[in-house]
Amino acid sequence: MNKSELIEAIAASADIPKAAATRALDAMVESVTDSLKNGDSVSLVGFGTFAIKERAARTGRNPQTGQPIQISAAKVPSFKAGKALKDAVN
Repeated sequence: MNKSELIEAIAASADIPKAAATRALDAMVESVTDSLKNGDSVSLVGFGTFAIKERAARTGRNPQTGQPIQISAAKVPSFKAGKALKDAVN
């Protein structure tokens, strides 16, 4: 499912116009992004938790030359599925 298909599904499920569904989805994504930028996690009970994880610096290899390269530390977004979502999938 891509973004436009998700918007259509939201509009049909909530019985709202596609424009309103688009604004709602964009607002949700923006809110989650802003919270993660601020270092906060976002928990949606039954669905899952969006959080930031720290990835340590490490040494990697250039695949073309085989030379070692230094990969810097980074913050990466992560998602952990909630129990209800896991149960629905299985």
